[in-house]
Amino acid sequence: MSVQSYVPGQETVTMTEAAIAQTRAQLAREHAIGLRLAVKPSGCSGYMYVLDLVKEEQPGDRKFTFGDGVTVYVDGSALAMVNGTEIDYVKEGLNAFYKFHNPNVTGECGCGESFTVK
Repeated sequence: MSVQSYVPGQETVTMTEAAIAQTRAQLAREHAIGLRLAVKPSGCSGYMYVLDLVKEEQPGDRKFTFGDGVTVYVDGSALAMVNGTEIDYVKEGLNAFYKFHNPNVTGECGCGESFTVK
């Protein structure tokens, strides 16, 4: 796997205001210190995003802090695949979910569950 725009030490992950507000509320409810973004092999395209609440920082995590104390921990093994990703929180009808705008994605499966990177 290679990601064209990946430069170690210069990774970025951003969040929209909607994602920050949703995450802040979740962290307060669950007494968590942050949200972990990771990827795992899955689906027909290759990888899927995994979000978990963080109770304690793990070795190898990269921290990104937004707004008033919202921290996203990115699993070190996922940095190359999610570098440059914007995390959004959207509402479509009765559904609400985190949405990822990842410039490294080269393809997605039809159902939108998994993605491919170069």
